[in-house]
Amino acid sequence: MRLVFAGTPEVAVPALDALLASDRHEVVAVVTRPDAASGRGRRLVASPVAQRAEEAGIEVLKPARPSEPAFMARLAELAPDCCPVVAYGALIRPGALEIPVHGWVNLHFSLLPAWRGAAPVQHAVLAGDEVTGASTFLIEQGLDSGPVFGVVTEEIRPADTSGELLTRLSHSGARLLTATMDGIADGSLRPVAQPVDGVTLAPKINVEDARIEWSHPALRVDRLVRGCAPAPGAWTTFRGERLKVSGPVTLLTGSSELAPGELAVSKNSVRVGTGSHEVELGEVQPQGKKPMRAADWARGVRIESGELLGR
Repeated sequence: MRLVFAGTPEVAVPALDALLASDRHEVVAVVTRPDAASGRGRRLVASPVAQRAEEAGIEVLKPARPSEPAFMARLAELAPDCCPVVAYGALIRPGALEIPVHGWVNLHFSLLPAWRGAAPVQHAVLAGDEVTGASTFLIEQGLDSGPVFGVVTEEIRPADTSGELLTRLSHSGARLLTATMDGIADGSLRPVAQPVDGVTLAPKINVEDARIEWSHPALRVDRLVRGCAPAPGAWTTFRGERLKVSGPVTLLTGSSELAPGELAVSKNSVRVGTGSHEVELGEVQPQGKKPMRAADWARGVRIESGELLGR
């Protein structure tokens, strides 16, 4: 099939690579978000998908909105059979949806209808799910509600961060998306409507959502740190300044004498009280500084007895 691939971040690159390597399909163009300002100089940088497409010598389309007449006209000229999508980042309107013969097929990183929305992997970790996966589905106007072509499952390991889990899903999902394109091409695959039960939503996690409440149980603190890594990053405050908890926390067993947020420091460890058990901090990032071992940070700031995080 003739394909126009739509995607933007690094997580979409494995799927693009898999389709480029397929001898059954031809990627004739890529659609991605416009260049964005990055770094201290705030210079415009092309998306990872755009960079990969340019390396492969493929036409790159960067509409501000995929409803723009110029983009719609070019898409019609390209005459794609199908438009596979991975984390593109913009809504596809009805006019564009109707152009490819087989529609737009999205690779979504959850087992639909669970975790529809922008942050499915983060919410799966936050919720303590033991299994997640990826689904391919036909895009329609509802939020991730279209009929499903196929799924692949992935175990969520106890120490997984969202970033680690998403990396694995990007590769297994790339194989699923390629197999979906194969099945659509030879007519062996038909999408099946999603169940009406079991729908959960996964809205974007913002910075305020990532603030640690030390009165919560230790298990919930652990899930928040892992679910928000690498972005937006779980955080707390210390002496009035923001402190990012950028590395894993270790759940400690046994009773605790520490109040929620209270710090206890030894030579090689920093423990914090929660609403249940204590946790040991792995890596932290003070405001305006690079990440460092929690014990190194504690030595530098000379924590006093009874000092608290989160105040």
